[in-house]
Amino acid sequence: MAERDKDKPFDLAPVAGQGREGGLSRIEIAAGVLSVAWLGLSGALLASADGVAGTGGGALGTAVTVLALALPVGLIWVVAQGARSARLLRQEAARLQATVDSLRQAYLAQQQGAGMDVRPSMEKRIDDLARAQRETQDAIATFATRRDRAAEIADVQGPQALSTKAHPGPSAPRTAPAASPSKTPPDDQPRLALGSVPEDTVRPLTVEEFIRALNFPEDTSDRAGFRALRRALEDRTASKLVRSAQDILTLLSEEGIYMDDLHPDRARPEIWRRFAQGERGLPVSALGGVRDRSCLALTAARMKKDPIFRDVAHHFLRQFDRVLVEFEAAASDQELNDLAETRTARAFMLLGRVTGMFG
Repeated sequence: MAERDKDKPFDLAPVAGQGREGGLSRIEIAAGVLSVAWLGLSGALLASADGVAGTGGGALGTAVTVLALALPVGLIWVVAQGARSARLLRQEAARLQATVDSLRQAYLAQQQGAGMDVRPSMEKRIDDLARAQRETQDAIATFATRRDRAAEIADVQGPQALSTKAHPGPSAPRTAPAASPSKTPPDDQPRLALGSVPEDTVRPLTVEEFIRALNFPEDTSDRAGFRALRRALEDRTASKLVRSAQDILTLLSEEGIYMDDLHPDRARPEIWRRFAQGERGLPVSALGGVRDRSCLALTAARMKKDPIFRDVAHHFLRQFDRVLVEFEAAASDQELNDLAETRTARAFMLLGRVTGMFG
């Protein structure tokens, strides 16, 4: 049934019978008859007048005579052409209406015949995007699982077993930890919950890895992004922020809000530093640079009606605020700018403006 309706041509028979008419129409014939009658009547009147009054008048009389004969004839044909144009426009409108009706009937017949077997190409593209997103989430879950398994092995076999499994090769020392860049005492430094792991077996999270992890991988082929995300999930402090950011970004995507679509106004690094140092109100209002009204309205509505979304959002804001305080103490202005460009920072700016955090 679907194949027969698909191959069936459109029925345009009503259109075929409305082609342009050839030859003279009734309007043109009537105009010609009126013109001949006018010329005949005028010629007879002029001949009788010349016979009674005799010849005379000169060139001016001749010109007046020609105008008296030509002007009515011209007006007759102007009216005739206007009537002909109006008739052609009516025929064209009827022809277009018949075409639209035929196309509508053919479309309805095709839809009824095809039923649910026909899937638009847009739905296929949406399915592909959803499949790619699921693969990315599975990969993130895999990294998180590896981290949990490593912790279990450490609890059972001791820290030495983890150092041989989780770190099979030597790694270069890094001096710029991202998750805890502030100059805090050694006892407050975040670790992997491994007890007494030696310092040389755990490579600190660098600022570059931390920022790349907060931006999340671009796609399934972004190896550097997944590597940074895995390193961030292995850090106690950074992993809390990454997981809370992943939760809130997933909930925002349910409303059709994606961080790549947001283009907030860039705030200067000193404004980020003021906020990290506890300043609130008008001096830090530039952090709420999200101007997309639809995203703001959807987020505010979800905050009001969904308590789960509200709790996740507030938890994310607290985690970001806590990490930002430590990050700002040792970060440069360029590193603060790079942090502000991440998807996590954009979500913070969106939710911060909705909740009135920036004054």
